[in-house]
Amino acid sequence: MRRIAGLLVAPLLLLSAVACGSDDKASDSASSKNGVPAITAGAKFGEKPTLSKGEGDPPKELKTDVISEGDGAKLKNGDAIQVNYLGQAWDSTKPFDNSFDRKQPFDLTLGAGMVIQGWDKGLVGQKVGSRVELVIPPELGYGEQGQGDIKPNATLVFVVDILKATQIPASAKGTEVAQDNTDLPKVGVKTDGKAPTVTIPKGDPPKKLVSNYVLESDGEVVKESDSVVVNYVGMIWKGAKEFDNTYTTGKTQTFPLSQVTLKGLKNGLIDKKVGSRVLLVIPPDQAFGDQQQQAIPKNSTLVFAVDILAKV
Repeated sequence: MRRIAGLLVAPLLLLSAVACGSDDKASDSASSKNGVPAITAGAKFGEKPTLSKGEGDPPKELKTDVISEGDGAKLKNGDAIQVNYLGQAWDSTKPFDNSFDRKQPFDLTLGAGMVIQGWDKGLVGQKVGSRVELVIPPELGYGEQGQGDIKPNATLVFVVDILKATQIPASAKGTEVAQDNTDLPKVGVKTDGKAPTVTIPKGDPPKKLVSNYVLESDGEVVKESDSVVVNYVGMIWKGAKEFDNTYTTGKTQTFPLSQVTLKGLKNGLIDKKVGSRVLLVIPPDQAFGDQQQQAIPKNSTLVFAVDILAKV
């Protein structure tokens, strides 16, 4: 659920790798066409663009203009994608955010509600390796409330380079690993794409982080620099109360591990293999400590069953 997932990762504006570039040539003095602001410099895929101010009234509907088309696969909802982007308001010449300066592409799961609706809707069907320009009306952006430097009811313009995409499996799969320790929760091993069962024992929780395979795959080892696509069930040890479940929404989450603020979640996934199911038991000092977070009381030990579906 986004309301909890947002607590796990340092916020980015939109939350909150080898590029398959096209050989199409774009002029740095591109003129305005198709009703979208012109790219006046850096028009080629991979270059940081400069956008002109929008002319006249902005379109009332979402608009996607393909600046240069790549030759990769078409994006589908559920794909884990990696992009570079620059965004500014229709009536401005000053960008409010861009990933080019950070030199760190942005990872997301398309259609998972991780970003504003204009992104989820506007990028579906576009090809990997493409540069597209999105013009997003307020109701598909930040609406009446705005966001940071973005004014209420702003029409947004984004230039997006689609670097890569990965299809996401429905479930972890691998060799079952014995769950012999009766002092630890037991996680179900079904691989039908539904949430696994999690049975928490009555005793006291462990004092140190537990990160154990439930299903061990033979995929690549996860590194701290990776972004991982996961499904998970999150529970509070005391009372065995579920506080989050991505399976019920049908939407995976993409976590750039370098930005994960929940220490035990980050440490518990590093060095595990992609495609595996993992049990994490996170003591308070590696969770939220003495701070209450929504439905999670202070000093709670947390339990996660995590399917590591892919890394991007």
